[in-house]
Amino acid sequence: MSAWSITPLTFPQFDVGPRKIRFIYFANPTSFRLTRCPKKSALVPLYLGADIFSNTDIRVENHPRYHAKFAKKGYATKLIFSPAFRFDGLRVPTTTNSLWFYSIQGLFRVAFELYSKQEQLTVMDKLQDVWKSQINDSPLELNCNISIRLDSEVGDSIPEMDEEPNEESLNPRQSRVVEESADASQTDPGSSGDTSADHNYCSLEEQSFETQLKSIQTTLSSLKLRLQSLEKKRCSEDNADCTQKFKTALLLLDSIDGCLDGNLEEKHVTQAVLTLLGTVCGGSVYSSHLLNSVARWLGQRFHGANSCISQKVESFKVEHIERITDLPPADQLATELFPEAMQTLMLHWMGLSDEAHQAKRHSEYPILLLILEFANHNLITGAAHVLYSSLICR
Repeated sequence: MSAWSITPLTFPQFDVGPRKIRFIYFANPTSFRLTRCPKKSALVPLYLGADIFSNTDIRVENHPRYHAKFAKKGYATKLIFSPAFRFDGLRVPTTTNSLWFYSIQGLFRVAFELYSKQEQLTVMDKLQDVWKSQINDSPLELNCNISIRLDSEVGDSIPEMDEEPNEESLNPRQSRVVEESADASQTDPGSSGDTSADHNYCSLEEQSFETQLKSIQTTLSSLKLRLQSLEKKRCSEDNADCTQKFKTALLLLDSIDGCLDGNLEEKHVTQAVLTLLGTVCGGSVYSSHLLNSVARWLGQRFHGANSCISQKVESFKVEHIERITDLPPADQLATELFPEAMQTLMLHWMGLSDEAHQAKRHSEYPILLLILEFANHNLITGAAHVLYSSLICR
């Protein structure tokens, strides 16, 4: 029999509004506790990253990228646990057996970046005492190899109410306290065959990919049947409407084929998207879900370019500070300072896309420039400054 067996860990947790956040007490780069000991003042509470990011707009497959970003600033750390430890309620690849944890400062950072105002207020209310007590904590290391669990005897395994908020929500199993020491180089041939049976929560990129792959395989099987059905329809129907539908379907299939081969080209995607938009968005702009989704995506992309545009505008102002009243024409300013896609959208929206409207376009470019200045919160022309100041004073 091996010196140790697989030890299931159930992390304590507390409620922060609708969010349940699990945590541990970090003792040093190799050990941790699941319960707080009043005599261990050096213990640092660390909060499970998967719980912190739950119910946010960040997709699960993007969590590792965000964890790495906060880890560079010392707010998060990847704890690589010994194979002796398994996690109740968590699904972790056995090859890595690691979890991301955040300091209280990191939790606050995420909350104020991603949570709603009401959730931010709840975090402040529930965790301000913890934040104050840990204000002088050092930045976290990028990762730590954890092999030892340290807990006191059963008598003082349950922390006092004033040491951590909402401790009444702890699982009663936490009162079972055992001191464990695990050697990462050992394995336990006597343990049960399936060591991942308690892993029922997908929180890492690898698991997300496996789930997606199974979904793709199921979809491909269904796609084969649909392609056979398409062939029968092609033979039985021969009209203009049916022909257009098949052209659209073929364009989408070409895009799928290119994506799977890794040769997806932007021009092919563009053609497929435009055809799909023309097919689906033929009705009213008031009721088109696809058109609304495209508009939302486009707006987000344009909003994301704001910092880049601001840098260009500032450089332009420095360069032209001596002749600010003698600026280039509106069309030249718009082309120099704003993305072409923004101008294309507005020109078509204003009905100035046709070459026959060149003269009208030239006369209305100052209006287009003004719209771009306001939309990007970057004022360049005198008209923009005057109008903006009069608007915000009302």
